[in-house]
Amino acid sequence: MSRLLRASILLLLLASCGGGSRFSAPRNLDDACAIMRERPEYYRAMKTTERRWGIPVHVQMATIHQESKFIGNARTPHRFVLGIIPMGRQSTAYGYSQALDGTWEEYQNETRNRSARRDRIEDATDFMGWYMDGTAQRLGVSKGDARSQYLAYHEGRTGFINRSYEGKSWLVDVADRVQSRSDRYAGQLSTCGR
Repeated sequence: MSRLLRASILLLLLASCGGGSRFSAPRNLDDACAIMRERPEYYRAMKTTERRWGIPVHVQMATIHQESKFIGNARTPHRFVLGIIPMGRQSTAYGYSQALDGTWEEYQNETRNRSARRDRIEDATDFMGWYMDGTAQRLGVSKGDARSQYLAYHEGRTGFINRSYEGKSWLVDVADRVQSRSDRYAGQLSTCGR
């Protein structure tokens, strides 16, 4: 076997072994400090977003936890007809932030970041900061109010204004859990360096 062929096979084996961690979730999603120790690039991305858009790290973390559980290539489930015939996905939501195609394109256009990708943490947190900053500016929702920011994020700003979530008790429960997780993450992050 030629050296080139052996080297190519070895390279393919190595590449197939190490490719999954980029999209996998951190091991302990209940501990903000553990997440930051395991994935320091998450913290850097979220601090950059906090500086640029003013959205606290703990609000970003709680929202990403709810949307994708920190899985970079997360997608919505497939829909099925008669329980067996696949009919596509429930929505176009994708990535850490579960941004929809149209909203993502709007973000790319407004920020002039055409190369942004939903499965890259830096871009996903920047998107989230952009969206939540817009919610704060247009609707007066505090940037630190994880519950209301999440409801506006999930329902869209028009849905939030129309209070569409009031008819969805399950969503109100989810938003309450996002706020609770945000509060817990905030407390944990304040002790990480000690």
